[in-house]
Amino acid sequence: MFKRREEPTPKLDVVPAQIRVTSILGESTSWKGELTGKGGIRIEGLFEGTIDLDGLIIVDRKGRVESDLIKADTVIIGGSVRSDIQAKRVEIRSTGRVWGNVTTVLFSTEEGAYLRGEIQMEEDVSEEDKSGPVESDSVQDKQKKVKPELTPKKTKE
Repeated sequence: MFKRREEPTPKLDVVPAQIRVTSILGESTSWKGELTGKGGIRIEGLFEGTIDLDGLIIVDRKGRVESDLIKADTVIIGGSVRSDIQAKRVEIRSTGRVWGNVTTVLFSTEEGAYLRGEIQMEEDVSEEDKSGPVESDSVQDKQKKVKPELTPKKTKE
């Protein structure tokens, strides 16, 4: 007579490891070496070495990174970084200090952030379109175009 109503199983919002912190390098810890893999890391101490991470890197206010190159999906800097950075997204917070060149798709800073280096913005190229950007006028076409010469109009005297 009465049917038990089946309740749907609750969905758990699982955040992929690439966009959440899965490891922490503590404030009183220093590490030298190579950091690779998937996942996110929060650096509160000192890290010296190379970083090639498929995920998130957060450099805390007291954190320091000294490297030749940092590669990651997202890099958020609140401490000091002496390295070139290649990432899809780079954020430099107001307490962040960066000495190095940044290559990224998305870039943001807060007032008070410090960057000594160059920023190179890249477009996120989809898998379908790897041919590169389409230019409307080639260099040769631009050279062939002749600008009209400006001649003063004669006025009646």
